[in-house]
Amino acid sequence: MTSLAVSPTGLPPNPTVYVRNLEERVKIDELKEALTAIFSEYGEIIDIVAKKNLKAKGQAFVVFDNVESAARAIEEINGFDLLGKPMVLDYAKTRSDATVLREGGPEELEVHKRRRLAEKERKQAQEALEAQKKLKRPAGVGPGQAEAGRPAKAARGAGLKPSGAAAAPVIPDEYLPPNKILFLRDLPENIDSETLTGIFGRFEGFKEVRLVPGRKGIAFVEYENESGAISAKEATSGMPMGDAGKPIRVTYQRQ
Repeated sequence: MTSLAVSPTGLPPNPTVYVRNLEERVKIDELKEALTAIFSEYGEIIDIVAKKNLKAKGQAFVVFDNVESAARAIEEINGFDLLGKPMVLDYAKTRSDATVLREGGPEELEVHKRRRLAEKERKQAQEALEAQKKLKRPAGVGPGQAEAGRPAKAARGAGLKPSGAAAAPVIPDEYLPPNKILFLRDLPENIDSETLTGIFGRFEGFKEVRLVPGRKGIAFVEYENESGAISAKEATSGMPMGDAGKPIRVTYQRQ
């Protein structure tokens, strides 16, 4: 059995090779063709993932059918010059969709995608919170510190709240972390529970729709767990509804 190449960053062996430092100006089809020509020497490739969005430029994932092929590729061609730039190789942090589908079938792939989406949304929520914290204080000033050479201002309306108390950063609704209850807004005024149940009841773990008495245009949808809510939010956010076809807003309930 071939010994597995050691990850430069300590990641565990994985059938998927993460490739970076690729030439960003090359078209995706041409890049995949070049990667196939090089990596197919080391085993059967079941997928190559490369995207053209700004965040993913210069990167690709080469998915082999076994971890030994990935290990040989990392060991032998890390630093190999491709299209004028040396490739930097490592194992991918997680299993690829193609690997999950191959090993566990469609049901496990669906669970894998939901977990990835939940993790992405948690990161977005954390990033939004950190960005708001930075906006609350001047650059170079730590939490609870006054600016150098400038006395702290006295709080207006003394007695209403402790001097120096800052408002807690509020995460925008779009970046709230996942939970099992969805908050719907911009619904048609004549919407009813039956219609919403028909739309949201097709997702796993659906429990109920709750309209708000005396409040038009909003509702809550609850699921047994957050995976069902994640799938529903992804599929329905921005969906046009009603005669006017106005898109609805779907976010997680603020905890």
